[in-house]
Amino acid sequence: MNTLPSPARTLSRASGAAPSPIVGRCTLVGAGPGDPELLTLKAARAIARATLLLVDDLVSDDIVALAAPSARVIHVGKRGGCRSTPQSFIEKLMIQAVREGEQVVRLKGGDPFVFGRGGEEVEHLRAAGIEVEVINGITAGLAAVTALGAPLTHRDHAHGVVFITGHAKPGSGGPDWRALAHTCHAARLTLVIYMGVQAAAQIQAELLSGLPASTPVALVQHATLAQQRHALCELQHLHRTLEREGLGSPAVIVVGEVLQGLLALAQTAQSRAA
Repeated sequence: MNTLPSPARTLSRASGAAPSPIVGRCTLVGAGPGDPELLTLKAARAIARATLLLVDDLVSDDIVALAAPSARVIHVGKRGGCRSTPQSFIEKLMIQAVREGEQVVRLKGGDPFVFGRGGEEVEHLRAAGIEVEVINGITAGLAAVTALGAPLTHRDHAHGVVFITGHAKPGSGGPDWRALAHTCHAARLTLVIYMGVQAAAQIQAELLSGLPASTPVALVQHATLAQQRHALCELQHLHRTLEREGLGSPAVIVVGEVLQGLLALAQTAQSRAA
């Protein structure tokens, strides 16, 4: 792994007074779902001026390539079920680098404040006396359905959206899928599940307690990238479809009537092919 610069650089004052340390800065940047053309201009500018980039696993190489040739890139991957860089180490790394005068960009897939642990990092940086700028990115849950040509809300089918993680913090009970199912059905909400592939069988079983078995589902892996794959099915076939199609992480599971047009087209295509 790359190492941080040694001892803080300093500027000498013309008056001959004691040198004062250079103050760096830290920016949390949302890299979006992967397609570099979906970056905001503000995000691209922040990446270009960074001297140090701390990069998550799900950030594409094309986006990292926007950094200056002189910038140092440290990959600090965090993936559920995989070996990950400890969060405490990442936070210490950011604080040390800023104090040494670095222009730090913490580059995160999607949006820093949507399941990106950006809130935790902002809290630790501010506690250390460091101000932080956050630049939003397109979150994967939105990009996934857009890549299929479907909306998340629709006046006739969905009055709102619930974004939720299927990967619970160790020691916690995780989401109450049964309560969510009843709420989404009664309020006509689209349910967008991040990191839910491993628990798909349980999620399906519990959602069926409050949602019709025929509720449309979209499964989207690697949204917006060249290797994007997806499948459409009914809720009762969610887990079986994941296994049959060989879809895995990173993938988003979208559940709701807003997808009924896409599902009908897919079912018609399957019937003609049979």
